Amino acid sequence: MSQAAGSRAVSRSERLAASRRDEILDAATELFAELGYSDSVTQTLCERLQVGKGTIYRYFPSKRDLFLAAADRVMVRLRAHLLAGVGPVADPLDRVEAGVRGFLAFFDAHPGYVEMLIQERALFRDRTKPTFVEHREKNVIRWKELYRSLIGADRVRDVPVERITDVISDLLYGTIFTAYFTGARKPVEAQARDVLDVFFHGILSDTERRRRTPPRAG
Repeated sequence: MSQAAGSRAVSRSERLAASRRDEILDAATELFAELGYSDSVTQTLCERLQVGKGTIYRYFPSKRDLFLAAADRVMVRLRAHLLAGVGPVADPLDRVEAGVRGFLAFFDAHPGYVEMLIQERALFRDRTKPTFVEHREKNVIRWKELYRSLIGADRVRDVPVERITDVISDLLYGTIFTAYFTGARKPVEAQARDVLDVFFHGILSDTERRRRTPPRAG
């Protein structure tokens, strides 16, 4: 076999393996969200995919590995979804709006993903950081840079960017978890409008804000 033919064969093999892995994770995510981290998941997964357990374990040595890979994939897909929605937007504040709407729409379309994040925190307390926290820390850097640029342009108050990103993150995750637990079906646009209104404008009137702002020294 020539080197070129060997490369093509390896590439095809890798593509098939990646496709099978994605297929397993798609089905596993649905089952974990539906059945929880139960003993029936692996057998049901094999039946749904019409494969033996050996095929599953070839890609994921244990049910724990499978679950954590599925949870990680949720956050990878979230990042890709947000980049696709935010990337074409030029104005920084419009990018924030697009990010908020994209985040809420992603989990509204995939409520099972919320269940995965909840289960991970409940089941794997031995982990130093949940998957969503790990991904948040990796991806928050670009948002901090965006807020620094807005502060520099005098479009956002000069407050620590860490405070800004922490608050908006808490608002968004709080929104999706609350909606999931209560079964509220408030439209995504209404959720986004409420979050953005409070985040951008606060709740105080201009008069009250001036009254509560301490005078600057000197």
